[in-house]
Amino acid sequence: MPKQASVTWVKKRQFVGTDGTKHSVVMSSQDEANGVGMSPSQLLLVGLGGCTAYDVVNILEKKREPLTGLEVHVTGHQDKDPPWTYRRIHIEYVLTGEGLSEKAVRDAIELSEEKYCSVAATVRGEAEITYDYRIIDGG
Repeated sequence: MPKQASVTWVKKRQFVGTDGTKHSVVMSSQDEANGVGMSPSQLLLVGLGGCTAYDVVNILEKKREPLTGLEVHVTGHQDKDPPWTYRRIHIEYVLTGEGLSEKAVRDAIELSEEKYCSVAATVRGEAEITYDYRIIDGG
């Protein structure tokens, strides 16, 4: 089933993007007069981080792993010239939980990266995606 989204110009270089379920995000250029929202290219990184975070949490919950926290940090390297394509993206996962299985964590991340995350699958055609992870033992 197709997904839908719309983008509405507000003023200057400011826009509101709305998905098919009426959730919205503010986007803008990053200059002094407009910096009220995320740049669209940074929003792509946020989308990648959110997509894989969703998968990892879902997989670890199904495995009954004691996950109590997750942060995903995404760093992208773009070409210097237009259209500023991302060529390398690195994802760092910081997971917290008492007694998390390293194998379960690694498997969850690999399943997300290679099978489930639609954003990663789309971006992978242009950008090399790498990742690492850290497990912090505790509640």
